[in-house]
Amino acid sequence: MADANPEGPAGDGTEPDPRFTFANERTFLAWSRTALALVVAGLGVVQLLPPFPGVPWGRHVLGVPLIVFGAAVAVAAYGEWVRSQRAMRHGQPLPRSVMPRLLAAVITVIAAIAAVVVLVSALR
Repeated sequence: MADANPEGPAGDGTEPDPRFTFANERTFLAWSRTALALVVAGLGVVQLLPPFPGVPWGRHVLGVPLIVFGAAVAVAAYGEWVRSQRAMRHGQPLPRSVMPRLLAAVITVIAAIAAVVVLVSALR
């Protein structure tokens, strides 16, 4: 679990209102759930989805990026939590998050790849 007083630069400054700290932690936990869902979805695609006829690589081209992106979201979520905590401790504006835009872009790309795999499979 994340520590309310992270080591390093985020640990200095003044203690923010606990409500803001808890809100920041809830945001971190929400991104962590999203990361876990991406990893589980990727594992489900690779292990449980039946093979696409004529496209033996289809499950892996869809599932592996989901697993890798899930790991990336988990790491990025922690970084965002630290940056937000540091900003609150120093009375600065919260940094903008790239996570929603990145998540939307990756899901769009995965959906497009899925459509291609399904179409290629249907044509064979």
